[in-house]
Parts: sequence; C-alpha cells; structure tokens
Amino acid sequence: MDIRSKAIPLPIDNIDTDQIIPAKFLKQTDRLGYGKNLFYAWRYLQDGSPNPDFELNNPARKDAEILIAGNNFGCGSSREHAAWAVADYGIKVVLSTQFADIFKGNAYNNGILPVELDERSIADITQLVLDQPATEIEVSLQHQLVKVSTLNLEKNFHISPFKKECLLNGVDETDYLINLRGEVTLFEQQR
Repeated sequence: MDIRSKAIPLPIDNIDTDQIIPAKFLKQTDRLGYGKNLFYAWRYLQDGSPNPDFELNNPARKDAEILIAGNNFGCGSSREHAAWAVADYGIKVVLSTQFADIFKGNAYNNGILPVELDERSIADITQLVLDQPATEIEVSLQHQLVKVSTLNLEKNFHISPFKKECLLNGVDETDYLINLRGEVTLFEQQR
C-alpha cells in the first residue's frame, strides 16, 4: 500500500465517533453508503446543503485519500461504522498524533492505515496543506514512511508486523485466519 495523495486537514482534537458518523445513520448493517454522511453535522448546513467552510466540501480536497486529524481521533463509542464511513468516503490513510484504541483497530480491519506522528510533524503538515491544498503526501506502508517533499520531511511510523501484513494483503484478522485453514487443519490432525 503506497499512497500519494492530496490531503484533507481537520485539525480538531478529540473527534469522536458520533462526529465521524452520527448515530442517526447507523441503521444499515452493510458497510456501503456511509461516506456520504461522514462528518455530517460539520459537512452540511441545517437545510442539508454543503457547508462551504468545511474542508471536505472544499473543491481543492476532491479525491484526497489522506485525512490529517487532531489528537485522539476516533474517541467515544466503539462503533465500527466510523471506520466504515471513513473508508467509504475514500480515505485510505489518517494521520494523527494519537488514535483511540478501538477506532485504530477498526481502521486496520477496514483497510485504513492509521499513522501516528509527533505533534510537530502533524502541525507542520497540516499548516502546509491548509496553505497549499495541492500538496501531495506520500505514505508507504511497506517502508513505514511518510514523506512530504515540500517540507523536506520524512518520518517513519510504527505498525505491528501482523497489522502490516494484513493491510498489505488486503485482509482483516478473520480473513487472515481463514487463509490459514490448511495449516490449522494440519496442526489439529497432528494433535
């Protein structure tokens, strides 16, 4: 998974899962269609029209696959729908200084790479993207590297080898185990 994309800056701390996808939209059980309601309360005005001041509605952010969030992204309830909404919108990487643990796990399981960087790097990247919307950020899962050429910034990030392997192979934890069915059967037969 290598991504080179423009980014959506959302420098707000403690964005919780209800802000990511409000509870009133949690009626369906499949993962599709949640992206249109991502950040609904901020993204739309009371009459349902797009809020021109919200970054997701900025035409310069169209087709961005990277979200730059404030600290403690995804806090609140454990709803997996928040990760579904982020993924359905088209976000493949979220950069933050910290993620809520449950959201982080849900992100991995839904093909989203949550990348934690230091505060200074997040602040510098956010400011650059606010000032220069066409800026592209490169994220390499294989090399565990975030690169922003304009800032001359290259930062490594940590990811568990298991989560990395799952993301690189496009599988969640359940699919990973299903793929090991033959080895599990062989192990059971030998016991």
